[in-house]
Formats: sequence, structure tokens, C-alpha cells
Amino acid sequence: MTNGMLLVNKPEGVSSARVVDQVKKIFQVKKAGHTGTLDPFATGLLPVALGRATRISRFFLGSAKRYRAVVTLGVETDTYDRTGNIVHQADSGLLESIQPEQIRNVIAGFFGKQQQVAPSFSALKHQGQPLYKLARQGKMIQKPARAIEIYAITLTAISLPEFEMDVQCSGGTYIRSLAHDMGRILGCGAHLSGLCRTGVSQFTLDQAHDLDMVQASARQKIFSYVIPMADCLSFMPLIQADARLEEKIRYGRKLSVQDILSFRMDQISKKNPVRITGTDGRLIAVIEADKTGAGYNYCCVFSA
Repeated sequence: MTNGMLLVNKPEGVSSARVVDQVKKIFQVKKAGHTGTLDPFATGLLPVALGRATRISRFFLGSAKRYRAVVTLGVETDTYDRTGNIVHQADSGLLESIQPEQIRNVIAGFFGKQQQVAPSFSALKHQGQPLYKLARQGKMIQKPARAIEIYAITLTAISLPEFEMDVQCSGGTYIRSLAHDMGRILGCGAHLSGLCRTGVSQFTLDQAHDLDMVQASARQKIFSYVIPMADCLSFMPLIQADARLEEKIRYGRKLSVQDILSFRMDQISKKNPVRITGTDGRLIAVIEADKTGAGYNYCCVFSA
């Protein structure tokens, strides 16, 4: 079975679930899943985990993301993007009065930690139901604001009534909500009219592959596009196990601090997970310190 991550350049008009289904067929695997959905109208980087790598997907769900977004001023929609129904249009005079400097100032104001309200048309759930399904029934549920962080936000182009911005943000940030909130502050309304995800964790869009190209490749070639699990978690500290530690992990035995001390313990944080590779370089486990600080618990084990 293929175990690793395929970086897909998702085209417009295709759901993330559909991309996963296509990947399953191409690689002939039973298990696959993306590490964070992209709306159908959005394009860009969609990491898809294959086989055992689905077990490490959770380490990417809350990771930093990067987007290139196009915002259109003067029109609000119920979905906060171009796919929705128009709920408000600004007066042309008001729209014409907005200056580029106002937009720069508003964008700059979104830098840093803040609370954000997700769109009613979103995959968040209310009483077990996705909000977008309830919204289609006319039940517009607004969830409580959630903490997010904008690490960097830059105006990259402006041609009113549109402008483009580059956003680096925490997981769980809705760029549609950013666009909507910016329009409210400017007093003219706005919606997200274009979105491309350009980064997820350490991965970037220029590493991604078009699925048509992958599908057209020779069978033996397609596996070269898959990133091994150990490399997927390159943001974690690394321990390369010796034969003794590898055997202990294989049998699921408790790992003590003494087991890890010889592997440059001073560079390993007790707050973050650690990846362990076997003598052959493949990922065999992800561990994290237990609450007592006397040992380590297994997050995932792949040695069997």
C-alpha cells in the first residue's frame, strides 16, 4: 500500500472530496483523505494523505495556511463569496468614494490575534448537522466567534472594485469572513471572488501536481510524486531509532525518558510531538511526553 502525502493542485469547480476520490482511483488505495477542505470554487494546494498517512493528517488540520485572495467591493452575498445570493449592493457613489489608502488601512487592521465568526454557509456543525445544509433550508445559524491569528496580510494588487491580498493565517481561518468583515468596515460590503491556497504548513503550491498529469503518468512514475510520511512531518524533531528502540516500539512497550535521553533530548520539546524513524529511514512512530514527564506516549505507531 502507498503511504504518504500527494500534493494536489486543485482546479476550480471540483470539491475536495471529489479530488480524494480521484486520488484513490489513480493509486488504487482504499484509504485517503485531505488535510483541510477547499471550497469548490477555490483552487490551489490540497495535500491528500494516502494509506497509513491518513493517521498523520491531524497534525496538519490546525497548521498555518497561506492564501492569495481576490475581494470584490460593493456586493455582499449570503455565502460571503461569489457562489452565493446577493443580499446587499452598495450605492455606486459610495463605492467610487473609496480610496486605495482606506483599503490598505483596513487590511492592516486584521493583522494579529482576533476573534472571527464563521460564515453560516460552512462545514462547521450545529447539533450534528453541517451549517451549510441548515443554511440551504433557510436556517442561518451563527456559531460563536473563534480565536484565529493572521500572521501576515499584504495588499498585492488593486483595481477597484476588486483588490488582491496575500494572507498567512492559522488553521480554521475563513478568508470569506475576512472579505465580508472588510466590506463592513469600509461601509460598502464585499465578498470573496477568488481564492487560491498557496501554502499548508511547510508545503507550497509550486510542489503540487495537477491530477491530470499524475493520471497520465506511467504506473511506476506516479509513486515518485508521493512524499514519505517521515518527510511530511519535517516540522517535528527527529529521532532515528537504533535496533533496541525500534524493537521496543514494535512491541508497543512504554517509552521512558531514559529511552530518549541518548537521542539529543536537549533538542526535544516536551510540549510537541516527536517523529521516530527506523533503521531504514521510514517513519515508525510519533510520540509525545506524558503528563507526568516521566515517559512518552504513542500518538501513532507504524512499525508493524
